[in-house]
Amino acid sequence: MILVKTEAGQQVLKDRSVPLTPRQRSAFIQFDGKRSIDDVLASGLGIGREEVEQMIALGLLEPLGGQPVAAPTAVAAAPAAVAAASGRSRQQRYKDAYPIATRLTGSLGLMGFRLNLQVEGTTSYEDLLALAPKIRAAVGPEKAAALDKALND
Repeated sequence: MILVKTEAGQQVLKDRSVPLTPRQRSAFIQFDGKRSIDDVLASGLGIGREEVEQMIALGLLEPLGGQPVAAPTAVAAAPAAVAAASGRSRQQRYKDAYPIATRLTGSLGLMGFRLNLQVEGTTSYEDLLALAPKIRAAVGPEKAAALDKALND
């Protein structure tokens, strides 16, 4: 599937209103309507399909020419669909996930200081969901499982 940046994605590229890791940003730039998801994933940037699906869920990327979007994984599912699945609102998910995220990033010590500040700067479910891949990369998938569950269960 070939993806392109949405209008919101173009704006994020300019104003950096959605925090993307350097790897995510590099991959995001490569989605120009010419490269497929597999091409970008194979480019050696160290980004996974899950992170691409998250950018789709956040409305930053969309399929070229109205192609249907492949079903996202549970971790990167669209926020509205996630809330509908379990009955918890996005606000409740944020309230549940925020303390987990601060605990995880706080446990990283000085190395996680900036990431912890980013977590503390979040104000919504969407903000925390966008930051989740960075947290997962820093603490590892096993420790991040509790955060993923709070955000997506």
